[in-house]
Amino acid sequence: MTRFSATAEGVAKRLRDGMVGGVLSFPLTSFREDGGLDLEAYRAYLSAQLDSAPGAVFPACGTGEFFSLDEDEYRAVVGATVEIADGRLPVVAGIGYGWAQALRFARIAEEAGADAALVLPHYLVAAPQDGLVEQLRRIASGTSLPLIAYQRGQVAFTADSLRRIAEIPTVIGLKDGHSDLDRLQRLTLAAPDGFLFFNGASTAEIQARAYATVGVPAYSSAVHAFAPEIANAFFAALRDDDAGVTKLLRDFYVPLVELRDRVPGYAVSLVKAAARLRGLPVGPVRAPLTDPGPEELDALAQVLDDGLKVVGAVRRSD
Repeated sequence: MTRFSATAEGVAKRLRDGMVGGVLSFPLTSFREDGGLDLEAYRAYLSAQLDSAPGAVFPACGTGEFFSLDEDEYRAVVGATVEIADGRLPVVAGIGYGWAQALRFARIAEEAGADAALVLPHYLVAAPQDGLVEQLRRIASGTSLPLIAYQRGQVAFTADSLRRIAEIPTVIGLKDGHSDLDRLQRLTLAAPDGFLFFNGASTAEIQARAYATVGVPAYSSAVHAFAPEIANAFFAALRDDDAGVTKLLRDFYVPLVELRDRVPGYAVSLVKAAARLRGLPVGPVRAPLTDPGPEELDALAQVLDDGLKVVGAVRRSD
């Protein structure tokens, strides 16, 4: 038995079912060259993304540059996502900063029709375990949205804290970005039945097999944002224990990560650049991120072509 509220249990079930059939999609947010939000471009881009049948969609999160959106832009992005998803799959919107600001975003997401919220790590300061738990309690007290905690950076829960946040009726899961499998195994063992866990490591496919060994097979895929053919092929190969996993890791994912690690922020910037290489209407990143230069773009194009070749696809169809 879980301690979820009835609404949270329904959303958790939809997410659980979705994770069995597809990757978790974290779409990019489209900006114009002048830095303004390009909502129509986002709508066109997202429609194409959802045609590739992800298990759930997480708008305005890290890959979607949540940190650079104002509240009106956030409302527009989440609202458009809910409209385009049209109930076909769960919509989990990013929220963050301190609890008061996170709650403002949560209420916007709730009004826009999102199914749940991913609580991104709070801003700047280190905090004790009691504070991390209280942060989630404060957010949960002000919104009926089911919440998924995200541990990354300065946020890392102990097993005892995990038990405490799992007692909050609307906290349905935890996304992990630390890749500390010893700690993560302790957390999964401390969690009640039905509590959800997600692999949220950067380029999560690199560690997908390792996460699965501690009971966390579901993962977020930034690659889905620009190459759903590759993301879906990897997901299928991983599910079927196929040799394609090793080939895609060797020929595509590892070279992509090596390129990503050259410059801070490239975990988002390269994803957006790869989407532009495919003709997707996502535009540039916003400062403080920077778009890759010509040398990195040439290397990225080669990595992308190599990955698409493995799955029998091409970069552009026009």
